[in-house]
Amino acid sequence: MNPDTGNDSGKIRITLDDLDRVQIAEAHGATGGEARSYGNVEESPLPATVEESGGSILMKGWCYLGLAGLTGVLVAWAICEPNFRDGGSPTWANYILFPLMLVLTCAGFGIAESVVERSPRKAAIRGLLSLGLGTVLGFVFYFIANIIFTLGLSILSSSGGFSVHSPGLWITRGIAWMGFGVAGGVVYGIVGQSGKKCLYGIAGGVLGAGLGGFVFDPISLATGGAGASRAVGMALFGAATGIAMGLVENALKDRWVYVSAGPLAGKQFILYKALTTIGSDQSCDIYLFKDPAVRPQHAVVELRGTRAIVRAAGPMFVQGKPVREAMLESGNTIQIGRYAFLYRDRERAAR
Repeated sequence: MNPDTGNDSGKIRITLDDLDRVQIAEAHGATGGEARSYGNVEESPLPATVEESGGSILMKGWCYLGLAGLTGVLVAWAICEPNFRDGGSPTWANYILFPLMLVLTCAGFGIAESVVERSPRKAAIRGLLSLGLGTVLGFVFYFIANIIFTLGLSILSSSGGFSVHSPGLWITRGIAWMGFGVAGGVVYGIVGQSGKKCLYGIAGGVLGAGLGGFVFDPISLATGGAGASRAVGMALFGAATGIAMGLVENALKDRWVYVSAGPLAGKQFILYKALTTIGSDQSCDIYLFKDPAVRPQHAVVELRGTRAIVRAAGPMFVQGKPVREAMLESGNTIQIGRYAFLYRDRERAAR
């Protein structure tokens, strides 16, 4: 019996005062104050501001492409230099040095991104394709470069002669070597399966190779010995070509995702294709490794005109909210497993 009312019906009475005293649990404190989770990503938003900074410098396109170009030319030089002859009858090394240099730089540009992404299968496939294309293009563009260089020397000779100290010679070599940059850009675009990537690669390759050709003779004057001058000049050519390709591609990109957290932090993926796949399978355009929460084909980013839509087959968070599909705005954050991405759209962000 209720001692205050004398009512022994057993009914429980709740008044408005009682409701005011009830504390509602936080949505994320379901049990013991712990947040719910999907896999290993908590259902909580990323910081309000995520910047495209941090991560290893090796994740930057200009850096890994520059290193790829540098490595390719130095390997070619190391193979040919012991048998290279500066005077007298040329040897096999004289004939294949520059074609081999171009073949190996093309191969380096083709596999560099896959190596950074730690995708051995993709690197092997792209490497074989790059070697084949580079071999064909290497000899073709070496032949074209020789024609351009010979014509340039003829023009210089008819205008009063030239020497290794002549800027006209430097310019002529720079123009001739631009063809090498075209070959590197073509291979880079073909293995990346993108016409736009090919154009960006060609633009950067022409700039970098032209610079490398222009400074080749001044370096020869400064270093003295023929072998040393070739090593330094060719190294600068390879590095400058790769760095310029990365910088031009970065400057002209339209839409991209920047990895702000996870093993690939600091890497950006430019969205060239209408459909960009994301997952733990190495065939994906964006390969996410070492995370059991990521499915083989986890998500896809679809470009529809000026819009970008992300769809997921597994757990995904956009702006900290669990979704399976979302239209992306520039600055949106995406979380998949332990990876976090920042989506950028240059055109829409500028409006």
